Amino acid sequence: MAFPLDHGGWCRNLPAALKHGTIPLLLITCSNAVQACPVANKTIQLTGNGHTLTTEVATTRDSHMCGLAFRHELPADHGMLFAYAQDRIIGFWMKNTYIPLSIAFLDADGRILETHDMDPRFPAGRYISRVPARYALEVNQGWFSENDIEVGDSLEIDLQAVQEIYRFDNR
Repeated sequence: MAFPLDHGGWCRNLPAALKHGTIPLLLITCSNAVQACPVANKTIQLTGNGHTLTTEVATTRDSHMCGLAFRHELPADHGMLFAYAQDRIIGFWMKNTYIPLSIAFLDADGRILETHDMDPRFPAGRYISRVPARYALEVNQGWFSENDIEVGDSLEIDLQAVQEIYRFDNR
């Protein structure tokens, strides 16, 4: 039995698939229909050690939950900055994330508190800040070391722009 590929409508044919024994193909096809998260984040530029990074800014619960999930690439010198209203212990994992990433936890002034490499082959692995942080920055794996950026360095972040985005997104 063939199922039309019309962006999801064919997934509703589950009873027919069960009846005709085509469920394995149906599940593979349905699971491949997932695209990048439908969250549109604003972007800002930040600088570290003279290197500019274009970052999406995630300020809402939905954008925090979605992050870089379901993406298969991240352009060079791009990342995602997760902003929080106050300092807190922040945790991340790689569920549905296919890109090897590095993450930095930052204080309210943009100083790097710690970094970790994140491996998409271990989606249940947890990457948790050891101390309260205000921001988390995900970039392509190796970006910090390639740009000689390390723990204790500060990133130049337009904190006013982040605060305005945060205030706008969380009304």
